[in-house]
Amino acid sequence: MTTTPVDLLSAQGLRITFPGRHGAAPARAVDGVDLDIRPGEIVALVGESGCGKTTLARSLLGLVPPTGGRVTYGGKPLDYGSRALKAYRKRVQLVLQDPSGSLNPRHTVYDAVAEGLRIHGYGGDERQAVHDALARAGLRPPERFFLRYPHELSGGQRQRVVIAGALVLEPELIVADEPVASLDASVRGEILALLLRLREELGLSALVVTHDLGLAWNIADRVAVMYLGRIVETGDVEQILTAPRHPYTRALLSVLPEAEGDPVVLTGEPPDPSRVPSGCRFHARCQVLASGEAERAGVAEACRTRDLPVLAGGGQTQVACHWATATAAAPPA
Repeated sequence: MTTTPVDLLSAQGLRITFPGRHGAAPARAVDGVDLDIRPGEIVALVGESGCGKTTLARSLLGLVPPTGGRVTYGGKPLDYGSRALKAYRKRVQLVLQDPSGSLNPRHTVYDAVAEGLRIHGYGGDERQAVHDALARAGLRPPERFFLRYPHELSGGQRQRVVIAGALVLEPELIVADEPVASLDASVRGEILALLLRLREELGLSALVVTHDLGLAWNIADRVAVMYLGRIVETGDVEQILTAPRHPYTRALLSVLPEAEGDPVVLTGEPPDPSRVPSGCRFHARCQVLASGEAERAGVAEACRTRDLPVLAGGGQTQVACHWATATAAAPPA
């Protein structure tokens, strides 16, 4: 008898709503999301600014309690009590996009990396733990960096210090929010290679939050594309990036430097989580609907009026799109 392995981290029907300001409607920042991360897996969460991906990531970290649904870790619901959250955050660490903002300019590299050990009352050899974390992050010899301050480091070195600060607690999973967005192109490659090496050497899992599908191609096993609080397409990275089905995914891919053809310019207003439209939430900006392709497929009215279900977790390739579903099911001409 075979058993299904337990996902390391999972969101089930997750909803996060923020109160509206000055009488405005509540903002549905995360509006029903199922998302799973398996042991040793890197998942890229991709979407435009304002789509809800950072709010989703913060909720997975226990920083934003959900309005509805739940987060589970190792198959157990996340406990939001202070003691339980402290233990949880030792296992799941955050890496922010701006290393300059993540590091206290008055703290040495040693103190920055040792901070987590001190918060969690580490009883072992602190100096050795800091040494090993810096070495794993690619700062060698580690002792050369102990007494240096953030302003004395390059951008890539600062990001490595931030990663070392996460690694020092020996987590099982890291959540990296735009981990290379502020770095030069050459340094971006080094940091992505580091994350891949950590996965191979330590079995580390990761959720990488990014607006860049090119980054997802280079690092992820699976991709989840998010738009206006929902996952609209998800699956294996190669399947999603070589044969995207959702018009939004296609638009994001079209602006990559290596993309063939003209970039797709999204029309209409950018996402507003306090004004989620009826029907498909992407329909006001959808190039397939605007071009008449949805009409020819017989789904234009559904696009404008009929909501789509929340995509289930589990890792299979899925799309939330009336047109993609209709054209996939249509018989050959």
